[in-house]
Amino acid sequence: MIDRKNLGSPDETRSFTAKGHVQVIALGEATIGRGTFEPGWRWSEHVKPIAGGESCQANHTGYVLSGRMRIRANDGKEIEIGPGDAFVAAPGHDAWVVGSESCVMVDWTGIAKYAKKA
Repeated sequence: MIDRKNLGSPDETRSFTAKGHVQVIALGEATIGRGTFEPGWRWSEHVKPIAGGESCQANHTGYVLSGRMRIRANDGKEIEIGPGDAFVAAPGHDAWVVGSESCVMVDWTGIAKYAKKA
């Protein structure tokens, strides 16, 4: 198989309750998303009402294009990610934008069910 898609023309765009969205493409067996998280965005405020649960249950593997985000695991461990950082975040976390710039990232493992009704 050989194929290509552009995240600028996504198969689907999922809006959060406020402050951002994720553009989603299905490519072969992969589901890839580019998320735009605006200043003030927080998973527990803007995605939890859509997805349900006490914390994000997606298993993210991603790369940050711009902006900054802080991720706190349910066990209390925290990391901050920014431009050029590749990261993983196992299920069981909250996250929020740091600063006044939107955080834009690409995620290739946690998007298939992200920001969808549970």
